[in-house]
Amino acid sequence: MISTLKGNIALLDFDLIVDPTNKQVLPMQGVSAQIFHQAGSEMMKACQELNGLEVGKAKMTKAFNLPCKAVIHTCGPRYMDGTHNEDEYLAACYWNSMALAYDYMRKNDMESINIAFPCISTGINAYPNHEACVIAIQTVKRLMNKFPETKAIHVCFVCDKTEDYMLYKEALRLR
Repeated sequence: MISTLKGNIALLDFDLIVDPTNKQVLPMQGVSAQIFHQAGSEMMKACQELNGLEVGKAKMTKAFNLPCKAVIHTCGPRYMDGTHNEDEYLAACYWNSMALAYDYMRKNDMESINIAFPCISTGINAYPNHEACVIAIQTVKRLMNKFPETKAIHVCFVCDKTEDYMLYKEALRLR
């Protein structure tokens, strides 16, 4: 199941949430800052132990003071002009985050799991919102079609801005 809603991802009760971060796994602006603020100082310590993160990759930490069970940190690409494999790196963020979610579900003997994705790379990384939305939805759907067991992962795209929420709402309605 794939859905969308408008809200602050750091305040919502999902099993897993995704932090759109940088290579150093440090709090950035926007959604990432909200997640780190809500999680508390332990999150910073846990992220330092991750020893960085390559673009497109994902790693997991505990949730600390967040209402979720764990946080997946993924490093989205900086958008240059669309000719530097930005689309592949952005798709990898979703793919690798979903792989971690599936692994978490299996290891914890869960029948299903809920994961919340923010809009990755659309803030300070300047990825065009519409293109990022299409890549996010297509990647998740492609993964669910290729690996039917991932259909037990309920995906929600949580948008903090109304215009992004409307993009996802329309894109999901059309697909």
